[in-house]
Amino acid sequence: MSERTVDGLEAARARGRTGGQKPKLGPRQVQLAREMYDSGDLTVQQIADEFGVTRPTIYRHLGKSTTATK
Repeated sequence: MSERTVDGLEAARARGRTGGQKPKLGPRQVQLAREMYDSGDLTVQQIADEFGVTRPTIYRHLGKSTTATK
């Protein structure tokens, strides 16, 4: 059974399908959140409220963007 599942997932990927939930923030929103965070004028909670997401979501995206730029 697991072999068929893996085969099905591979076939879906080959057709351009990806699994999982869509990101809460788009690339432009992540960039804006990074700029807001770096300015130091707003708290992470205020940034999260601005985008309608939770604080951990902001931290997750900020963590990704810092590792991607280094």
